[in-house]
Amino acid sequence: MKLSVFAVITAVGLSLAMGGLVTAQSTAPVKALRGAGVDSELPPPGFPSQDEGRQVRNYRQQPPIIPHPIDNYQIDRRTNQCLSCHDWTNAGDRGAPTLSMTHYLDRAGNQLDTVAGTRWFCNQCHVPQADTPSLVGNTFRPSGQSN
Repeated sequence: MKLSVFAVITAVGLSLAMGGLVTAQSTAPVKALRGAGVDSELPPPGFPSQDEGRQVRNYRQQPPIIPHPIDNYQIDRRTNQCLSCHDWTNAGDRGAPTLSMTHYLDRAGNQLDTVAGTRWFCNQCHVPQADTPSLVGNTFRPSGQSN
């Protein structure tokens, strides 16, 4: 008997709580970060122009930023077009910086003759540089610069 009374009280309480949540959520319109309703179509944003030339790194251990366009580069499971210039076998002839030796180590630390699979997709860490507006407020200053 006591268990059934407790179950009824719990069921009624949960029903009232869920009803209150539904009411609270349905009273205000949904706001989107993109500045338009969720059901409206917006044109895609334009791509910012890419800065060319090497940039100074903002902090120690920052992966270098790519100083050239990579729009048409193929990087997939079998092909990595970055290596046509940056692999140690080609970099000298092309005048491109070579990959760090860490890119030729497997997970166990063994030296490889080819780029390790864990470093194959360059744009996991390296991105093209462009002067774009911040998405959110930011007070970051590169190391060596005072606030």
